[in-house]
Amino acid sequence: MAEEFFQQLIDCMKREAKRHPGHLVTEETLRAFMAAGNGASARNESGKTDAPPPPKPVRSEAVPGESRPAIPPSVPPAPAPAPECASSAGKQPETLEELREIVLQCQKCRLAPTRHSVVFGEGNPHARLMFVGEGPGEQEDLQGRPFVGPAGQLLDRMILAMQFTREEVYIANVVKCRPPHNRNPEPEEADACRGYLARQIELIQPEVIVVLGAVAARFLLQRREGITRLRGHWLGYNGIPVMPTFHPSYLLRDPSGKRLAWSDLQQVMKVFGKVYRPASR
Repeated sequence: MAEEFFQQLIDCMKREAKRHPGHLVTEETLRAFMAAGNGASARNESGKTDAPPPPKPVRSEAVPGESRPAIPPSVPPAPAPAPECASSAGKQPETLEELREIVLQCQKCRLAPTRHSVVFGEGNPHARLMFVGEGPGEQEDLQGRPFVGPAGQLLDRMILAMQFTREEVYIANVVKCRPPHNRNPEPEEADACRGYLARQIELIQPEVIVVLGAVAARFLLQRREGITRLRGHWLGYNGIPVMPTFHPSYLLRDPSGKRLAWSDLQQVMKVFGKVYRPASR
């Protein structure tokens, strides 16, 4: 049954490709994304230990007729102002490295004494596409990098299926320290970190943000709806189009959600002129 459904999805993608010719995503890449983690149960995000330096941003040509999605007028252009994240000298950080040094010294909430590492975020500082998750897991806390566990390996496949590499995008979390036992961040913990994430976004200036899961959507966008209601609909953050979708850890627990997640990611791909096309045989 699963194979029959997957073949139907492939056939649908082929028809879509004929209507919107674009860049290539091979059928094998899509299969790797859809097959990854089936039957697994994981929440933490462990994989590569050394990230190569981010390459220069790669700009892809837009498909004729495609444009940046409009933010629905019913969506507020920005949530409440985030607190500033100035240094001890009172100066706002002008680069991600300056911001990183401030975050590494942070003691603003009760997560600081329990952390092993601050997980600041990583990727291309000029990324056109940014992913925002909820918070570090055990492996992230140990390695000091976001999304490096099983969920991170699935996120890597999702990014590849979108015709990007991990080094081309930027990945961050709402909170920079691991909540004990991987519980959800408390509001005061997220508020303590909100200025850091806001400044990251200001410095990177991504064209699109993909929000992973309901917790990240609630704290970044100030939305109370569940991810099932939010996903697949364009929202906005300070004028930046935002696409909410399922967190990779959820997809590991329930692989049936991958079809919907792939639909969400395809909407993002179209913004960058990337359309799924199965490899010709």
